[in-house]
Amino acid sequence: MSHFTHLECGYCGKIYDKNKLWNLCPECSKPLLARYDLESARKNFTKDKLKKRESTLWRYHEMLPVLETKFRLSLGEGFTPLIRASRLGNEVGMKNLFIKDEGMNPTTSFKARGLCLAISKANELGVKEVSIPSAGNAAGAMSAYAALAGMKSFVFMPKDVPQPFIAECKAFGAEVTLVDGLITDCGKLAAEGVKKFGRFDVSTLKEPYRIEGKKTMGYEVAEQMNWKVPDVIIYPTGGGTGLIGMWKAFDEMEKLGWIGSKRPRMVSVQSTGCAPMVKAFNDGKEFAEMWTGAKTIADGLRVPAAVGDFLILRAIRESNGTAVAVSDEEIFESTNMIGKTEGIFAAPEGGATLAALKSLLNSGWIKKDESIVLFNTGSGHKYYNLWK
Repeated sequence: MSHFTHLECGYCGKIYDKNKLWNLCPECSKPLLARYDLESARKNFTKDKLKKRESTLWRYHEMLPVLETKFRLSLGEGFTPLIRASRLGNEVGMKNLFIKDEGMNPTTSFKARGLCLAISKANELGVKEVSIPSAGNAAGAMSAYAALAGMKSFVFMPKDVPQPFIAECKAFGAEVTLVDGLITDCGKLAAEGVKKFGRFDVSTLKEPYRIEGKKTMGYEVAEQMNWKVPDVIIYPTGGGTGLIGMWKAFDEMEKLGWIGSKRPRMVSVQSTGCAPMVKAFNDGKEFAEMWTGAKTIADGLRVPAAVGDFLILRAIRESNGTAVAVSDEEIFESTNMIGKTEGIFAAPEGGATLAALKSLLNSGWIKKDESIVLFNTGSGHKYYNLWK
């Protein structure tokens, strides 16, 4: 039984019917967030119920928005390993360093979580065709779950994304359009198709349910750490759905009685070649300005404008966190350092989190006795050209 009750605009607070198909808030064009009857859930959904459940994100189905079991699509997503990174910790002088390895998900990235929920809920609400602009991993995940649901999928990608991303989408039966530009240009072209052909837009935070899949990363970190939260979570931020989702999860878990009031300090990591959140955070702004000339080896960080910018910045500030930009050179060096010490073939976005950790250790913002979780959001296999 899901305790999902309604949708609420994350900005203006207007309430919307959970049984209808929505994209952004019709009133203010900001993201909608799924809300739950937490009082009922606290009585009926206990931690003990998790002990015998499947090791996928659906173990938390009471706090997910899909109402009927038959619409829960699954390729085995979620409950990825939380690895104690001892050798890497020794290199940087930390005893309590962990890596959450999202490269172990289906389609080899954390995007499987969000698109699993988005496509499952779209399927439940009768959607037949879905569309996405993407830098790579989200498109592959959408295409996979759309194939599983029997939907048609339409992908819009920058033409310079690594070839494995394109091949993956085509293998899943998606219609792929390559765009001469950035993900924002892809978004404009995708929007034309949505309007003209009635496809459902599953862009980052332009529908309410990808965030619900991503929030399960927060549930898992707490469960895997025996219902204690780390001191710091370092997260690579493009669209920022995962950071927003985890912040939402910690609030839900406290209201369920699963954790206390302690929260991790949330760190948003971007590339110096595309750092709109870092700039907005440092400037004290509520919204981020469009970043011009975005360029980085970490395609998932090449997002010059994020729909949920105010939610990202809100989570960072409420957690007493920070935002850090690191160079491509630091990203590549740190990606290799993760590989050489822990045997994890990380995506460059994952490498960016280690680069940020080293910077924050040097500045004293992070103490060496604190517990830290780095998020490796995907596998390095699709970025093989970086090592040529």
